Amino acid sequence: MTESRSDFESAPDAFPVKLDQFEGPLDLLLHLIKKNELNIHDIPIALITAQYLEAIALLQELNLDVAGDFLVMAATLIHIKSKMLLPRPETAAGVAGEEEDPRDALVRRLLEHQKFKAAAGLLHEREELRSAQWQRPDEAVAHIAGDEYEPELEVDLFSLLTAFQTVVDRAKMRPKMVLPPEQIPVEVRMEQLLERLSETDALGFEDLFADVDDRSGLIVTFLALLEMIRLKLVRVFQTGSFGPIRVYKRPRPTDAPHPIGDPG
Repeated sequence: MTESRSDFESAPDAFPVKLDQFEGPLDLLLHLIKKNELNIHDIPIALITAQYLEAIALLQELNLDVAGDFLVMAATLIHIKSKMLLPRPETAAGVAGEEEDPRDALVRRLLEHQKFKAAAGLLHEREELRSAQWQRPDEAVAHIAGDEYEPELEVDLFSLLTAFQTVVDRAKMRPKMVLPPEQIPVEVRMEQLLERLSETDALGFEDLFADVDDRSGLIVTFLALLEMIRLKLVRVFQTGSFGPIRVYKRPRPTDAPHPIGDPG
């Protein structure tokens, strides 16, 4: 996240968040392919396009910085989808021609990106092992109990967005309550969440939203979580692909970024 203005304002619409470390549209596509358990060589382009556009809409509603390459990829997916709807050219014998599948170029880009991502992940894993600065509490407990420990992985933005969309969808099912509108500042919400995290080892992702019902409160809570991640106040882990997400409070390192608007 990077600051886009000198004066910090607490309203969500004045809290633009840029998440350079979460990379770009190819990562979102790989996330959707993995989420839907799809064959990367045979992508159902209509399904992926619809889900990609939904994710972009959610990013924009959260006022997260959606770089131009996300929108270019959206246009590319729509173009591929339109080409898939056109009939394939046929030879004089009436046999379908050998024209390249409209998805092939995208598949090649995804496979290449996947290789680089795997290599970067391996280097990061080795760095974490060397530094040994973070040991998950469950790992120590499992070791004492003699149980097999399944390591948790740090969560990326798109996994958080998937979990947040689930929270939003469930909130729609709750009975409507007419209450005076109340806008909680992002920094106040951060203090509330940190206080709750101080009382326990960890909180489940959905537990963060247990005390809010309106959509504005859900968005402020999600933005507060992203800011706490940026400030290195918490770490967020997930057991397995699309498993439960848990949030842990951590001691703030000396090299942590400053809050937005903090002159220090």
